[in-house]
Amino acid sequence: MRIIQIENGAGETARILVEFLEVAITSIVFLKGIYPPGAFERRKYMNLVVHSARHPELRDYIHSAVSGLHPFIQKSYGSRVEEADLEFSLRSFFIKLPFSESLTRVLPQDCRWEITAYFQSLPQASTSKDAELWIPTDTQQGQQPPLITPIKS
Repeated sequence: MRIIQIENGAGETARILVEFLEVAITSIVFLKGIYPPGAFERRKYMNLVVHSARHPELRDYIHSAVSGLHPFIQKSYGSRVEEADLEFSLRSFFIKLPFSESLTRVLPQDCRWEITAYFQSLPQASTSKDAELWIPTDTQQGQQPPLITPIKS
């Protein structure tokens, strides 16, 4: 297993994880049946077929929400990444996703959904306009007491 030093350090790791989250959230929204299948198109990501939102507002909402996570994720990761492990883990998620019973159960048509993220700490100053979409919420929403600070868009 080779360990690589990413040129921009934690920023590049965060970018990869934000891109992954965008594809993962879109795939979950597709599998949950929240929108009709025609609202999505098939695309390749990491040499796997995934679903991408065709509707601009849905695509932009997911993109801006996860892009706003970049400074939070960047603060959480160092500059060294085990490339093989990261790629294997991300690909494994997409391979297993369609078979996850709890995630593939279709929701009622009148349901609502949101993106919620949990972090141990927040960055000091936000340098991203997208990060302003995220606000700290009540820690009682999480299962664990304030070891993490939940934020949501």
